[in-house]
Amino acid sequence: MYASSVPVFQRYLRQLAQMLERAEASGLDPQRLLQARLAPDMLPLSLQVEIATNFAVRACAPLAGLEVPPFGEPGHSFAALHARIDRAQQFLAALSPKQMADAAQRICTDQAGQATLALPGEVFLSQYALPNFFFHLSSAYAILRQQGVPLGKADFDDWHVY
Repeated sequence: MYASSVPVFQRYLRQLAQMLERAEASGLDPQRLLQARLAPDMLPLSLQVEIATNFAVRACAPLAGLEVPPFGEPGHSFAALHARIDRAQQFLAALSPKQMADAAQRICTDQAGQATLALPGEVFLSQYALPNFFFHLSSAYAILRQQGVPLGKADFDDWHVY
């Protein structure tokens, strides 16, 4: 479970941080970017980044048998979002494969909107946590693209070369 969670979240949080750096370097109005949405009823960029970052920790803490730590202040600036990503990366870096040795069968709980979930670790990670993380990561990417930040698929996954 460790190999399917911690390195994946670490990699894509690095990509998210780099996307934010590209946004900051774009010359576009930072507050406009942070408040941009794909649709009126969707969350703005700042919250998409916060939630993606939160999901990395919310997924791995219960898989490791730990309480989810507090996330700190909301990200009302690029600096605050980078700090949140850094805190998540520090949390992930402190985890070990041994902590997740029995995670596949461990019951993990979380709130999904108004629903309370209690799922075996394998289902929790593969069918809930990873899809939600990538939903918010993809939404952040799409908002930045929509707003004119020069990003491509390689910025999202760091595998593609064009």
